[in-house]
Amino acid sequence: MTWLRAFGEIVRSGLTIEETRLEPLLALRTAAGVALVIGPALWLASPAYAASAALGAYSAGAATFQRTWRPRKVIALGAGAVLALSTFVGYLAAGRLVTFLPLLAAWAFAAGMAWAVGSTAGIVAATSVGSMLVTISLPTSVGRALEHAAVIALGGVAQAVLILLFPIRRWGAHRDALADALAAVADYARRLRHDPTAPFDPEPLMTARDAAAVTPSQARTRPPVLHGPRGLAERIRPAVAVLADPDVGAPAEGPGRDRARELLDAAADVLDAAARSIRRGTPTEVPPGSADVLRVDKEQKVLEGPARQAAERLVELLGEALEIAGSGGERGKTPPSAGPADARFLVRPTMFRLLPVVVRAVRRELSRDSPVFRHAVRLAAAATLGYLIASLLPLDHSYWAPIASVMVMRPDFHQTYARAVARLAGTLVGVALATGLVRALGPDAQVFGALAVVSAGLAYTLMRTGYAYSQCFTAAYVVFLLGMGGQAWEQTVPERVVLTLLGGVLAMLAYVVFPAWETPRLPGRLADWLAANGRYAAAVLRSYAAPTREHRADMRRALLESREARAAWQEAYEQAKQEPVRPRGLTSREAEEAQEALKRFDRAAMLMESHVPRADSRFAPEAERLAEAVEADTARAAVDVREHRNPDWRRVEEALHAWEGTAGDRSPVLRREAHLQKRALEDLATAVSRTLLERDVGSAREEQRVRAAVAGEDDGSGTAHRGG
Repeated sequence: MTWLRAFGEIVRSGLTIEETRLEPLLALRTAAGVALVIGPALWLASPAYAASAALGAYSAGAATFQRTWRPRKVIALGAGAVLALSTFVGYLAAGRLVTFLPLLAAWAFAAGMAWAVGSTAGIVAATSVGSMLVTISLPTSVGRALEHAAVIALGGVAQAVLILLFPIRRWGAHRDALADALAAVADYARRLRHDPTAPFDPEPLMTARDAAAVTPSQARTRPPVLHGPRGLAERIRPAVAVLADPDVGAPAEGPGRDRARELLDAAADVLDAAARSIRRGTPTEVPPGSADVLRVDKEQKVLEGPARQAAERLVELLGEALEIAGSGGERGKTPPSAGPADARFLVRPTMFRLLPVVVRAVRRELSRDSPVFRHAVRLAAAATLGYLIASLLPLDHSYWAPIASVMVMRPDFHQTYARAVARLAGTLVGVALATGLVRALGPDAQVFGALAVVSAGLAYTLMRTGYAYSQCFTAAYVVFLLGMGGQAWEQTVPERVVLTLLGGVLAMLAYVVFPAWETPRLPGRLADWLAANGRYAAAVLRSYAAPTREHRADMRRALLESREARAAWQEAYEQAKQEPVRPRGLTSREAEEAQEALKRFDRAAMLMESHVPRADSRFAPEAERLAEAVEADTARAAVDVREHRNPDWRRVEEALHAWEGTAGDRSPVLRREAHLQKRALEDLATAVSRTLLERDVGSAREEQRVRAAVAGEDDGSGTAHRGG
């Protein structure tokens, strides 16, 4: 993608309204938290203290809107504490550039490294840098600095108290994640009616698993309906895939295919009903026709063999989903899939035990090639340089430039540039609107405080619809706070516009100077996904060779690693498509073809997993040799992809050839899926090899041109010599 086209995409993305579900009640409660601290601070103290309290309450409230599975009140308290600490530490070094600039650089670098823990930590840490820059201009002594820090922390406490007293959709995010997983499988079942090999994106299942991880205290209060249905979605997905597949499931045409389509439709209806029930916490009725379709007692002659087994398994699982839809996740009522085995839960470390986890995550990212490390370096450089340049200009409020840089910068190129455009546009509109009101109303601290609360509420309401729109009311919120403190609009408004532009430009330049492009990393991401898929397929095959509990655990672990590798590839691929960088190693076409080949390989392994025998079933010893071959060849091919060599599948071919010669093969379905995997690996090799071939052809042509030029020079010199 060229820079011109990239900028066009950036402008469109930065000003796009995102389709999302608004949460006005949450916005109202969070805006009430801002009002709860501004009013008493104006009445009992001064506008300066009210501004500090408003900063703490607003930032802590904004943190609770981030995507996180921890309780919102914990996030509010944590954000308030971090903001208070940054304010006090910043004041200790304030007053001289020689002391404040190193502190600002170190704090901004730490805020950038916080992205190693997650986006919520990174955003809260970036906000703490802004808090340090703004509030160091308010106190006049260490004692006053402590008071302002305490007032900022009080803003976080106020938000936490309101969350505790007025809970809105408690466990709502967890319910949504689980409902989205069930709805995704329902959509998959509907697509399989028309496309028996339709792809499935496991991201909703990954999100539901992430949401299922809870602390011990959360586990004691989690609604019972959130315990088991995630596993139900995991088990239904391969059942519908096997039923729809014409190679191992229902026949491609005829009554069997019609019956399969009926079951897929009924499965989609039941799963959608269960998703609505979990999301709303109310019982949901399934259409009577869908419930009738699930009765397969009279269909003995329609579906046979693996298709019949898949249908019976699907009906059994959908019976559990029907009970969930009917119960509505009532308090105290445990869903049928949450048996004794579900008593265990995925553990999430508490806030007090999070430090070792943070240290390990940050240590993994302390590398020059890490996008997080590069983001931290850019953040530190832009914040420090922005503050230094702004302090040399004949303008007050020099902190606005580094704040703009810190708040728009993200570890990837597209988000950084899109947010810079959105912040500038939102700031211009918000400042213009707020300035008009300030001029019309005249100086009145109470009125400006009320307008600041209204602006905060609107910013919270639009926070998930697009950065530009929430930033518009955030800018108005800041103007009203400054007006509340007695700042003249003629001084503050032009300064903010100019310094915001400066900060945005610095953020963009920082990425150009020290980028973290994903395009060159695509071969490595593809190699990671290939190796993880190979380990997953090998684990499935070993479960056929010896269906033990240990092998099933290995299979589940390998599946999760494969999904993580796929998600990492998908994220890198989407970012690479938006970068103004020439493809290196993989063009867009080759990347798309390689991605489709690996998806088919993963799908074949998933179909294999759906037929894994029980512990008391007959073994398939032939699968062990194929498992070793698949794992070895994919691991070696991953190295080949990284080093731009052509992969080959010699051991897989030999293992399949030996299997075909085995007398009395008892696993024809398994062998058929193994051949599908082999075909997918060949397609992957073709996609990657085409890239290498084009590179080799280009090198050969260049070498031929050089040789021709050298030969021409030799001929010329030789002729001249002979002529002499």
